[in-house]
Amino acid sequence: MERSKLSLKWLEVFQAVARSGSVQAAARRLEISISTVSHHLACLEDAVGVALIDHGKRPMKLTQEGDILLARVDDSLMLLRKGISEVWSKDPAALIRSLRIAMIEDLDTEVTPALAASLSAALPACSFSFLSRPSHDILTLLQSDEIDLGIASAAEFRVMRLTEAPLLRDPYVLVVPKGRKDSAGEYLGARVDLPFLRYSRKQLMGRRIEAQLRRQRIDLPSRLEFESTPAILSLIAAGEAWTVTTALNVASSDRHHDRIAIMPLPGPGFARRLSIFRAEDLPQSLFETLDRTLRPLLQDRIIAPMVAAHAWLADEFRILNQ
Repeated sequence: MERSKLSLKWLEVFQAVARSGSVQAAARRLEISISTVSHHLACLEDAVGVALIDHGKRPMKLTQEGDILLARVDDSLMLLRKGISEVWSKDPAALIRSLRIAMIEDLDTEVTPALAASLSAALPACSFSFLSRPSHDILTLLQSDEIDLGIASAAEFRVMRLTEAPLLRDPYVLVVPKGRKDSAGEYLGARVDLPFLRYSRKQLMGRRIEAQLRRQRIDLPSRLEFESTPAILSLIAAGEAWTVTTALNVASSDRHHDRIAIMPLPGPGFARRLSIFRAEDLPQSLFETLDRTLRPLLQDRIIAPMVAAHAWLADEFRILNQ
């Protein structure tokens, strides 16, 4: 039986188009032209003798044959990348040329710049791309192979082909204007003259807070909803509102600390877990370099100052063991 000759590039392009849903998105991701993507797809379909993608649908959909092939391509390219990562693990500083990292916005001010400086020194031959995104976007970027590492809140759903390393326990807290004498129960019972600021329920943070309030049978008026933590904390610092957020969110907004107060959220411990997520084929030694650098930065720049100011956080706001 005569076998068709297949190009690795054709398979990589096919996988990128299948994951992104369009030729344009695949071209951006692979940093090649749209015409080159189309050419590689046409060559692959010609080689296998069947249509793999229904080009008439938007976003593009795989044909039945395309679905079958994609499963094998995913497995094969993963094994190949794992083999390469084993070679790279011997000397990542010399062999790795680029690294794409996405982190939640809460780390932008204190942690991301210091992490970038440390990694640049440890991997002098590597170029870096740092992105700031919400957790759900970070996990999507990882699964579509648009980044290599992500620091994000643990997912509500099972993430495929990713490895998770627990990093930080981040407790939820009440945040109120400084100087107020109301108790936590009065805020949660809507017995104060300030509105409750909600996080957008399109965000993981917002959905988790709403679920916790429902579990505690707390019903608060719904008038003001935001996606931005700085906007929420600015209104609280001005004495105009209160909210439920996390210790890390408060720590990331230094300019408001003298005008806001935090208190424990009543009820059983309610916290989110931040983790380092990575593709399965990322070299272990590279992950260890990031992990060794990131943990002391979080402890020294984020956790220690917050615990010094709020001793009750000592057992709640902490680095997690892997």
